[in-house]
Amino acid sequence: MNPILTTVILLCCSNVFMTFAWYGHLRNLSNKTWIIAALVSWGIALFEYLLQVPANRIGHGVMPVGQLKILQEVITLFIFIPFSIFYMKEKLSMDYLWAGLCLLGAVFFIFRTRIMGA
Repeated sequence: MNPILTTVILLCCSNVFMTFAWYGHLRNLSNKTWIIAALVSWGIALFEYLLQVPANRIGHGVMPVGQLKILQEVITLFIFIPFSIFYMKEKLSMDYLWAGLCLLGAVFFIFRTRIMGA
C-alpha cells in the first residue's frame, strides 16, 4: 500500500482514539473525579499511540516532519468536527469553517513544493 495512504489511514484511526481520550470524558465521566477521567483517558490514549507511532514512522519515510504535522492537524479537525456535533451534541459554527480555511492555507504552504513540483 502507498505509504502516504497508510499514514493517513493510521492517523485517522489514531485520531479517533485521541479525540475520545481528550474529550470523551467530558460527556461520559463528568460525575467522576478528574483522576478517574485521567486514567480512563490514558488507557484510551494507549490505542492512539499504537497507531500514531507507526503512522508517523511510515509517513516520515516519505515526507518531512512539517508536512506530517500539518497532515495530522487537518485530520484532527476532520475527526473533531463530527465528534463535537454528533457525540458531544454541540452546534456547528462558522468558526469551524474559518479554522478549516486556515488549515487549507497551512496545507498549501507546507505542501506547495509537492503540489507545484518546484
